[in-house]
Amino acid sequence: MARRAACSARPSGGSLIAMLYDEIGKSYRTQRVPDSRIEAAIIRSLGAAESVANVGAGAGSYEPPGRTAVAIEPAMTMIRQRKADAAPAVCAVAELLPLRDKCVDAALAVLTLHHWGDAQKGLQELRRIAKDRVVILTYDPSGLGFWLTADYFPAIAAKDRRMFLPIDVIASALGRASVQPIPVPRDCADGFLGAYWSRPYAYLEPAVRSGMSAFAQLEGLEEGLIRLRSDLDTGAWHRKHGAVTRQDELDIGYRLVVSTLR
Repeated sequence: MARRAACSARPSGGSLIAMLYDEIGKSYRTQRVPDSRIEAAIIRSLGAAESVANVGAGAGSYEPPGRTAVAIEPAMTMIRQRKADAAPAVCAVAELLPLRDKCVDAALAVLTLHHWGDAQKGLQELRRIAKDRVVILTYDPSGLGFWLTADYFPAIAAKDRRMFLPIDVIASALGRASVQPIPVPRDCADGFLGAYWSRPYAYLEPAVRSGMSAFAQLEGLEEGLIRLRSDLDTGAWHRKHGAVTRQDELDIGYRLVVSTLR
């Protein structure tokens, strides 16, 4: 059974994120399941690392099987959703990792960096605990995104530009980093924001949106949903964006940043 520790002291930003995910993270076990193709890219990037710290681990998606792992997660709602055989989970934040220097081969952070109160401090902590490499799946805020944020929820795109660190800033902080685009498959199993780019009706479903933090505190949500529903009903969406549904995958800005430390 996964071991769980009491929460460590949190920076104020960490407390806010924990509170947010204690509220919106209740459906992550069902909505945010790993996509096998994205998982394969992450596992390849971990190389021969035998021990991994999964920072901002959530309910446990993308923790590599067959390796020694420890999960770091600030929200107890997320920790409680972890499977019984998942890695031991510690309630703590990225900026103050309760781990020794160079205690794991690799530090992993999957779609979490934008929620850290002090991302630069968190990156320093990842470097501190990892002996061999740091692997981060994140989003490039300089990208064009896709039709959902461009046409219906521009406030999400604006917030992403504020929240997500630029890729070159991440790479500079980590040192010796490579950057790999991670296209999103048209039938992506993981319900993050960009997962349904070829399935527009899904965004009208509250259960689908419940696994997307971008919608949690969004003003003007109903206005965007009404316009999307109308465009789908009238065929306007299909006339403008229908060609995208014939693609097998789409690059909408997700990036895998890998830093080798030795």
